[in-house]
Amino acid sequence: MNAATQPAPSGIPWMALLSLLMAVFLGSLDQSVANTALPAIGEALQSTPAESVWVVHAYQLAEVAVLLPLAALGDRWGPRKVFLLGIVLFNLAALASASATQLEWLAFFRAIQGVGAAGVMSVNLALIQSIYPPEKLGRGAGMNALIVGLGYSLGPTVASLLLAVLPWPWLFGLQAPLGMVGLLLAWRYLPRTVPAKTNVPYDRVLALLAAVCFASLVFTLSAVAQQKGWVVLTALGLMLGSGGWLLLRQRGQAAPVLPVDLMRRPLFSLSVFTSFSAFTTQGLAFVALPFFFQQQLNRPFVETGVLMSVWALVVALMAPVAGTLSDRYPAAILGGVGLGILSLGMAGLSMSGAEVSFAVMALSMALCGVGFGLFQSPNLRAIMASAPAHRTSGASGMVALARLIGQASGAALVALCFNLFGPQGAGHAVMLGAFTAGLGAVLSVARLRAR
Repeated sequence: MNAATQPAPSGIPWMALLSLLMAVFLGSLDQSVANTALPAIGEALQSTPAESVWVVHAYQLAEVAVLLPLAALGDRWGPRKVFLLGIVLFNLAALASASATQLEWLAFFRAIQGVGAAGVMSVNLALIQSIYPPEKLGRGAGMNALIVGLGYSLGPTVASLLLAVLPWPWLFGLQAPLGMVGLLLAWRYLPRTVPAKTNVPYDRVLALLAAVCFASLVFTLSAVAQQKGWVVLTALGLMLGSGGWLLLRQRGQAAPVLPVDLMRRPLFSLSVFTSFSAFTTQGLAFVALPFFFQQQLNRPFVETGVLMSVWALVVALMAPVAGTLSDRYPAAILGGVGLGILSLGMAGLSMSGAEVSFAVMALSMALCGVGFGLFQSPNLRAIMASAPAHRTSGASGMVALARLIGQASGAALVALCFNLFGPQGAGHAVMLGAFTAGLGAVLSVARLRAR
C-alpha cells in the first residue's frame, strides 16, 4: 500500500499534526519575511530593486526544480523521510543565509533553503491526508491553509519589528531554533508510514530532467523580466529540450514524475490552473506591494508591515471557514467568488494614491484576504479529492508546484514591470494582479462543467 494512502486514524493525532504544521508555518513565515524585507536587504547590499528580487527568485527556482522529484521519492521512501530531510536542510541553509555579506551568496544560500522547503511542501498534503479521515479532509486542508496564512500574516510584522532594532541577517538566523523544535517534534510524532512496494527503481535521470525543466522554466521567467534576450532563448531551449525528453522517458509509467496522468483529469487540471492564477496574483502582490506602499505612496516601513499583515491575517481567519464550506459546497463556486473578490481588491489597491487613508488601504487588503482565503482551502480539497488514492504524493507535489510557479511568475512580472515602467512599476504590477485573479475566477467556475 502507498505510504500516503494508509487509512487515517478515527481521531486526529494532534502532536503529529503540530509537528507537520510547524514546518509548514516556518516555510510560509520565511517567504513572507523575505518578501517584506526586500527593500531593506537591497539597500544594505547596495542592490537595485530588480536585482533584489533574486533573493526570492533563487529560493523559488530551487524549490520548483526539486519539487516533483521529491514528491516521487515520497511515494517510494514514504513522505515522512522526505519531510524530515527537508526540515534539516531548511534549518542549515537559514543559518548560512544569515551569514551572507553579498547578494550573490545570499541568493545561493536561499536556493539551498528552497530545496529544504521543497522537501516539506512536496509531501505535506500527503501527510495531512494520512492524518485526517476522508470525511474531514476539507478541514485538514483548511488547517493547512490556516497555518500558511498565519505564517504570511506574522511575517511582515516580524520583519518590521526586527528590522527596526536589528540588521536583516537576524530575519533568517532566528528561524533555526524554531526549525530545530519542529524537527524534534516531527521525528518523534509523525506517522512511520510504510513505503509503496514496487519493483521499478527510482529513475534518477527522470528526476534530473524534471529539475532541469522546471528550474529553466523559472529562469526563463526571470530572464524575460530582466529583458535579456539571449538568456531567454537559451533557458527556453533548455526547458523545451529537457521537458520533451522527460515526457518521452516517463511514457508508460504508472506513477510518472511529471504527473500527466493526473492532468488528464479535467477537474484536477482546472483546479491546478486555477491555483496557478491565484498564486501568480499573490506573487505579484507580496513582492510589489512593499515597494508600492513605501516608494510610491511614501508609507513608513512599520505601516507597510501592518498593511501586509492584514491580507495574510484575514486569509488565516478565512481558512477554517472555507475548509468547512468546501465539505458542503463546490470548490468551483467558492473559488470563483473568492478570486473575483481578490480581483476587486487588487484593482482598488492599484488605484490608491498618497492621499488615500490608511483605513481604506487596510480595507482593500482585507478584501484581498477574504477572496484568497475563500479560494484556497476548497481548491486544495478539490485537487486532493480528484486524484486516485495511490497518487496522493504526486497530487501533493502538483499543489506545491502550481503555487511555486505561480509565485515565481508573479515575482518575475514585478521585475519586468520595474524594468518597463521604472519607479512606477509596482503600481502596474498590482493592476496586473487584478487581471490574473480575474482569470483564476473564470477557470474556477469552468470546473462546474468538469464535474
